[in-house]
Amino acid sequence: MSAITCLRTIRIAERPNLIWVEIETDEGSVGLGEAFRGALAVEAVLHEQVAPWLIGKDARRIEAVSRHLTTPYVGFHSAGAEVRAAGAVDIALWDLAGQRHGIPVHEALGGAVRGEIRAYNTCAGYAFNSGAGRRRVTGAETPSGPYDDQIAFMTDAGGLAESLLSEGFTAMKIWPFDLHAEVGGGHLITLPDLKAGLEPFRKIRAAVGDRIEVMCELHSLWSSQAAVRICRALEDYGVFWAEDPIAKMDDAKALADLRRRTRTPICGSETLGGAVPFRDLLAAEALDVVMVDPGWCGGLTEGRKIAALAEMHAKPLAPHDCTGPVALMAGLHLALHAPTAIFQEVVRASLATWYRDLVTALPEVRQGVIRAPTAPGLGLALLPAVKKRTDATVRVSGKPA
Repeated sequence: MSAITCLRTIRIAERPNLIWVEIETDEGSVGLGEAFRGALAVEAVLHEQVAPWLIGKDARRIEAVSRHLTTPYVGFHSAGAEVRAAGAVDIALWDLAGQRHGIPVHEALGGAVRGEIRAYNTCAGYAFNSGAGRRRVTGAETPSGPYDDQIAFMTDAGGLAESLLSEGFTAMKIWPFDLHAEVGGGHLITLPDLKAGLEPFRKIRAAVGDRIEVMCELHSLWSSQAAVRICRALEDYGVFWAEDPIAKMDDAKALADLRRRTRTPICGSETLGGAVPFRDLLAAEALDVVMVDPGWCGGLTEGRKIAALAEMHAKPLAPHDCTGPVALMAGLHLALHAPTAIFQEVVRASLATWYRDLVTALPEVRQGVIRAPTAPGLGLALLPAVKKRTDATVRVSGKPA
């Protein structure tokens, strides 16, 4: 037995959406997990609901722990605080499993299908997702560094595409329609707004032609009719996918209807918790590409089941990252293991700056490709200095070593 003796959470005021979970065992090992959004709520779930049950349990029984934390009586069939807490614990347990056997998580999951995975750059800037909501820009802002890519796609999308190609990226994701969703509450997009949202795609194709794939993120902001208008207009630019086009992405009927009415491939969804919504969407023929976030879906245990569903339906898989470095590394291990995975999302602005201030190691992107990590477990740990920061909140349940 590898008994769990302690659950520790760490938050920092500078990144209020993020919370890290460290799970210690009587073997002296520490596993690291991470959750994003609603950090205070996740912290409460972890210490008030999860820890009293988890302390003393066998860290090797990952499936049993996952089942207990994601299938209780009420309120857990979503990507809410309970499931995000369960996901953080699950990621930490897989980290421990890899460390216990001296192998990387992708091997612990059953082995890597590939030794490397293609990356695409989500064109967020340095402050994206730092506050209560997503950062939105109009293009009038001043860039704060060379990788302030969200401003770049609103002002010089062609130059941004050229910059990414120069670093070896052959795929990028942008979201120029977000600004226009507020006008009609997402139920209407006018022709002028539609043309404005298409302009970055036009500039990219004019600058680099077909040398780069472009994804369009729609952030679940649109009703069906508006989403149809956007997706049909995107057909002229050969976008690789339109992501999360409707609110909410568990509406299998509406999403399947949209997919039938456009040639633009539909991708979804980082926002879904558990395997069941993915089962329903795939059964309804509502998706072309499956996107999953290990920190939001319930962890790598659920993520592996979602990957299996994607494989059974012959759909490609693309793990999400726009949150934190630990979830990114977990997604990378899943992408290396899952047979149908085609991309791992990265944000070069985050990799170049604040991610590296938090953890001991990060995926290395070379010429748009990430090679498989070889270190045991996830392959990274929280830097000791993070817990000592003046803005850090550290909370412990159980008995730390």
